[in-house]
Parts: sequence; C-alpha cells; structure tokens
Amino acid sequence: MKPKQIKGVPEQQSGGFHDTESQKQFDPALIALKFELLKDRFFDVNRWESYCGKGFAAFKIYDSSGNEAQRMPQIGDCMRIDIPGPGEKEARGYDWVEITDMCFEEDNSTESIVMTCRPSRDPKNSKKDHIAHFYSSKSTSTFIISRTPTHLKAAVYGRNESPNFNAGFADIVRNLMVATGGIMGISKIQWKRLSDGFLDFE
Repeated sequence: MKPKQIKGVPEQQSGGFHDTESQKQFDPALIALKFELLKDRFFDVNRWESYCGKGFAAFKIYDSSGNEAQRMPQIGDCMRIDIPGPGEKEARGYDWVEITDMCFEEDNSTESIVMTCRPSRDPKNSKKDHIAHFYSSKSTSTFIISRTPTHLKAAVYGRNESPNFNAGFADIVRNLMVATGGIMGISKIQWKRLSDGFLDFE
C-alpha cells in the first residue's frame, strides 16, 4: 500500500508511514455549526486526551521558550507529548514536536485546516541539537480537519517515520522499541481514536 498524496502533507521518502482518517456525514444545515465545534476541539490541543479516553497520549502546547500556552497553537510552538510508558529520559520523560506549518483554506462549499509537526528538542533543554522524540527529525505528523457540504473529516498522516538514534544508549533502546511499534501500526490505532473522538459529538 502506498501513502496517499494529500495537499499539505510532506512527501513520503523513507521509513514508515500511515494514513489515519475518520469521516462522518451530517445534515447539510448543521455542517457549519459542527465544523465550528470541530475547530474548537482541533485547536484545544491541551484537551486532546479527553476526546479519546484515558490511556492515550496527553498533549500540552508550549511557546518556543518553553512556557505553557493556553491559546490556539501557532507555528513555532512546541507540543509536549506524554505517551503511556517511559518517556524520553533526556527530555524529562516526555517527547516533543514543533509545529512547523499551518494552512487554512476555504471556499464557498469546503474548508480545511492543516497543521504539520516535526520531532524537536525540549524547549527548556540547553542541548539544542538533541531531538527529544522516539522518531527522527525527518519524521512528520500532519493533522487535518475539513468539511464538505455533507461531511466532516479528521485525519492524521505520518510520513518518513524512523527511530531517533541521536540519544543516549537507554533512550536509543526505548526509541527503537516505541518507533518500531508505531511503524508496525500501534500508533495508527492511537491516532484513529483521536480522529474518531474529534467527530463524536454525541
């Protein structure tokens, strides 16, 4: 199976990938209202865990200086990820990504929002070249929400996923184990819970 070619999603060149998508049909008269609710959920990164139940990763947004941010995410912000199990030892037990791109598109009948993240350093760590994540800096995760006249869609696209070997021995072992599990599809199960949760308005 080949990765989908999606506008705004980086090209797949090497390593693992996944296309995780959820879609739901709504009464056309309710689409605009439901999409506003979906946007609120999408931009409230600090509450993502609540949309997919306990046992999923917890997320928090920080600015580029490492200060916790209670606002809509922006390019240059960092996202702290607390996945179940041991975290990145050199990053205080967490994994980190940086928001590298955000794109908004809208016309008379459709709308989409794209946010791309890439493994990054811990913004409070003085080691500026240390990638605090189980994937290497070549990997990306792209989060997309969109609407058509009849459907809402939430998706996560992983590209170029390979283990991060730029770490101490203990973290290399941990990164290899976690990344291998992700490449084998475990992370897609987790992302599917999030994309489904975004669209569960019951």
